[in-house]
Amino acid sequence: MPPNLFDDLPLSRRPAATAPVSEQLDWLRREIRRHDYLYYVKDRPEISDGEYDRLFRELSDLEAAHPQLVTNDSPTQRVGASPLDELGKVKHERSMLSLDSIVDPADVLAFDQRMKRELENQQIEYTVEPKFDGLSVELVYEQGRFVRGSTRGDGTTGEDVTINLRTIRSLPLHLRSDAALPAHLAVRGEVYMRLDDFHRLNRTMTERGEEAFANPRNAAAGSLRQLDSTITAARPLVVTCYEVMTMSVEPPDSHWGELDVLAEWGLPVPGHRRRCPTIEDVIGFHRETEQVRDSLPYEIDGLVVKVNRRDWQEQLGFKSRSPRWAIAFKFAPRKEVTVIQDIVVSVGRTGTLTPVALLRPVEVGGVTISRATLHNADEVARKDIRVGDTVKVERAGDVIPAIAERIPVPGESRSEPFAMPGHCPVCGSAVGREGAYYYCTGQSGCVAQLKGAIEHFASKQALNIEGLGKKTVAQLVDHKLVESLADLYRLTRDHLLPLEGFAEKSTALLLDAIERSKIVSLDRFLMGLGIRQVGQHIAKVLAREFGTLDTIMSADEARFLEVKEIGPEISSSLVSYFREESNRRVIARLRELGMTITEQARPAAPESLPFAGKSFVFTGGLDRFTRDEAKSLVERLGGAVASSVSKRTTFVVAGHEPGSKLEQAQKLGIVVLNEQGFADLIEKGKPS
Repeated sequence: MPPNLFDDLPLSRRPAATAPVSEQLDWLRREIRRHDYLYYVKDRPEISDGEYDRLFRELSDLEAAHPQLVTNDSPTQRVGASPLDELGKVKHERSMLSLDSIVDPADVLAFDQRMKRELENQQIEYTVEPKFDGLSVELVYEQGRFVRGSTRGDGTTGEDVTINLRTIRSLPLHLRSDAALPAHLAVRGEVYMRLDDFHRLNRTMTERGEEAFANPRNAAAGSLRQLDSTITAARPLVVTCYEVMTMSVEPPDSHWGELDVLAEWGLPVPGHRRRCPTIEDVIGFHRETEQVRDSLPYEIDGLVVKVNRRDWQEQLGFKSRSPRWAIAFKFAPRKEVTVIQDIVVSVGRTGTLTPVALLRPVEVGGVTISRATLHNADEVARKDIRVGDTVKVERAGDVIPAIAERIPVPGESRSEPFAMPGHCPVCGSAVGREGAYYYCTGQSGCVAQLKGAIEHFASKQALNIEGLGKKTVAQLVDHKLVESLADLYRLTRDHLLPLEGFAEKSTALLLDAIERSKIVSLDRFLMGLGIRQVGQHIAKVLAREFGTLDTIMSADEARFLEVKEIGPEISSSLVSYFREESNRRVIARLRELGMTITEQARPAAPESLPFAGKSFVFTGGLDRFTRDEAKSLVERLGGAVASSVSKRTTFVVAGHEPGSKLEQAQKLGIVVLNEQGFADLIEKGKPS
């Protein structure tokens, strides 16, 4: 094996303090690059994190004092740059093809027979290396310096992610200078995330109530394709190189030699690889690797088998989408049984703390599962679920991932039982308990609750602020542009334009949607506040019963209990919410900023309304109304909306592409209305 970058070199003598600044900068940069390589690529650090940080600060301070001496490939430039409006397109120097995949060893033997037949040779050597489960990239070096990087895209053209790739510390920004470097080099590699880093990232996201990544590949792809490279810089990505695409000098005569020379130039290459003289050796290495698969620090879904000799590769050539001389020898997918790698606590929008199991990714019903809810602490104790346990995973109702049971493993040493934290994992506030559930007492001071509260406030059932989704909300809160619901109405063009995904048009659309939401019905406003125990139905009940927000805010528990559908828990939650001074301040500030909450007159007695006693069922899509709007219209006129057809159904409203409910209505002789007929009926029922 040829020498690797830096680790075979003696430590260079540090320049004296009186030496020129350029010499001091050069030494610091080389020393930091050496330690980056030892830490991120070789997994063999020589110094402590504190010592590394000291070197890095020294370099940063020296560059700050001499900005004219800062270079693009300095370690300090890996922190990211200003956000891009979009990712540019890059045509690859050579097509980045995919691989034919096989699972059965018999197909591997058939591949070997085909190679022997086409090459007319009975002795073929193969190179076998991991099939990393990440994002394929092309990396281009000129005179040893990294100048461009792009995603695979469609194989011919990819997205320019140079600025993001520069933030990855395992990727050398310039190659080893004392080696015989080609003037031009294009290399194919894979960007991925190590499993321990992936779990740490998912733990943080889950605790903050954010949607965690399904698997390391999604995490890597989502991180690398960011328009804001500072986000990429904060993600623990690594890269491994495994193929020379083009180079300005004659390449090595074998793929194994190719990997050796890439390593000699300082590029990270697969460590878990083998040269196999026969196809039986390939199958044996595959079997060995599958057995240790779960102990590897990264996720792989198989091995890549390549004919080793380059002249034979050229002779075999390519098909339209894949090389003839290589295959992906995949592992059988993991199914249903997996291991709990961590139990973390997610903070929801109302502060409820929910234990969540982070799993080794497993396929269940064709879907990769990496997390499953554990509902509450009592459920965890009942099932006796602990970190490190082997469990069976199912999709409850074929949708929600859940842990069905623990599978005992003979001789296993189990970890300590899970216990809920005493403080919120996001904001550190004290944790309270309400029945079987625990909750954070930090309210809007908790970032996780604030993000959830804003998303809920902007949802379709509440203020319906189009364009204010999870990603945008996260940016607004993380950049401290919004620290309460009222801050939404102080946002300006200058606040939004620097955010990822925002240009002039999208900024104008969001600001317009926020402005339109200033006029809102009382029930939608109550829904948007996110009061515990108050959903869409109770919000409508409150609006009908009390008519104005001020009346609701001044009511006591006894008054709320007079309302037929409100019990002790809801009344207590309402009084607690409106008694909290911070909540009253937010409502007052919303009103000051132009929020108009339309009053709702107390409805007439149900029996006097035109749709009293009538039941509606909707099927198919409507063009003029959303389903919620149609339901609201019926209820305002005293009618009821059901989800299924029965003899008690009065009307079935059939939109385009109706379902089986239409056939049921016709069989039962129920009146069927099209959308225009429904609109006419609503118009007749409105009070004059």
